[in-house]
Amino acid sequence: MKILVADDEREIADLVELYLKNEGYEVQCCYNGQTAWEIIQTSVPDLAVLDVMMPGMDGFVLCQKIRSRYTFPVIMLTAKVEDMDKINGLALGADDYVTKPFNPLELVARVKAQLRRSLHYNENQSDNRDVLDFSGLVINRRTHECTLNEKPLILTPIEFDILWMLCENRGKVISSEEIFEKVWGEKYLNSNNTVMVHIRHIREKMEEPVRNPKFIKTVWGVGYKIEG
Repeated sequence: MKILVADDEREIADLVELYLKNEGYEVQCCYNGQTAWEIIQTSVPDLAVLDVMMPGMDGFVLCQKIRSRYTFPVIMLTAKVEDMDKINGLALGADDYVTKPFNPLELVARVKAQLRRSLHYNENQSDNRDVLDFSGLVINRRTHECTLNEKPLILTPIEFDILWMLCENRGKVISSEEIFEKVWGEKYLNSNNTVMVHIRHIREKMEEPVRNPKFIKTVWGVGYKIEG
């Protein structure tokens, strides 16, 4: 599998490349956002690891450009620890976020987790509930395709997981904690806004009105439910 690593700190990029290659991945390194974008357009990777603070085109802008055309997983690297930087990255479509300095083995583990999630959608499944269809929304777990009123919705693997979970439990309120622990497979923290950001992103792709969305409803103090 092909992984793109973009970081203007060459020592970090080369270290990440070494660890990923040791796991058998094909890795291509670059040291600025513009070069990364050119590589992506000519050879789409299976996953990208992007530094936030790069000269010229930074990681946020690059992530936004990626999400306008592609759905492969994106992991952001940053030296900043402010929650707003993390939220910005997630709002632009990043799937995970690692703060520098980091343990390379942790990054490798996160890469593997994101690739597993992505590969899941290429597997054939025999479950009769692979397709859910109601009120113009069609979501297919087997092909990882989703349409709304016959218009394709381009969802990241995590966005797809969240939407599938809500659709599968249509009419039932699902807490942010339950969504996070099921989709990310990690312990939920009360201060974690990750689910909220991804819900907002899904609503934007569905072109849902902010004040009165048709499908994904917020049940304040409880969680989210999908209706249609």
